[in-house]
Amino acid sequence: MENSTASLLRNKILKMIAKPSTTRFSDRVEDYIKYRPPYPESLIDVLKKAVNLRQETVIADIGSGTGISSILFLKNKNKVLGVEPNKEMREAAEQLLHDHPNFISVNGAAEQTTLSNKSIDLIFCGQAFHWFDKEKSKKEFKRILREDGHIVLAWNERSTKSPFQREYENALLEYIDEYKFVNHRNISEDEIANFFAPKQLHTITLSNQQRLNLQGLKGRLLSSSYCPKLGMVHNKLMNAMERIFRKYEQNGFILFEYETKMYWC
Repeated sequence: MENSTASLLRNKILKMIAKPSTTRFSDRVEDYIKYRPPYPESLIDVLKKAVNLRQETVIADIGSGTGISSILFLKNKNKVLGVEPNKEMREAAEQLLHDHPNFISVNGAAEQTTLSNKSIDLIFCGQAFHWFDKEKSKKEFKRILREDGHIVLAWNERSTKSPFQREYENALLEYIDEYKFVNHRNISEDEIANFFAPKQLHTITLSNQQRLNLQGLKGRLLSSSYCPKLGMVHNKLMNAMERIFRKYEQNGFILFEYETKMYWC
């Protein structure tokens, strides 16, 4: 009986995660815009020293989504080609960044960017690499990258150091079966190093945080593709968020902390 139940659960999860990564966020755009954290501005300072980022550097932001990572480079006066396969996310970025003439929206994917050969100085992938076909995207990156170009991967990874964020993490593990499979922490540093091979891998961790009220905490969770938007599990999760928030809030807010991890070669 237990084996049968486990098999049914596994099949259900496999069906859920079989949804193409290019459409997983189509119904999350509003929450994504409102509640996903920006990247720390210190990221630009790191790249200036690490890969000689200059205003003249042409950026391909692969998996650019709603433009959260693109905005950092636009503020640095870089030309940014935001490559995004999801129609709703891409259109949101076009609207949000319409005042930035250096932003060019591109309907493409990591495996087929549609960009010209040897046209890019720096490829940046923020919160996206774990969705890519690694072999196909590596070949495509080599095609579009100039000889002295660089690849940078970055994630805003939720910290689990505080009691609040450990309880948040435990709630995801308890209620969302899919979370165990699509969590970007499943990408190991060995896998990242293999992607960059034979180049040497460099890495740095930066501090980042959000200050969220209860609505913001719920919205932050709902911006994740693995979070159900309706039904019993959704209700249990929202109840858990309220309980955790009430336990740890100070003056109506909680501090949601991240470690921004960045890898480059």
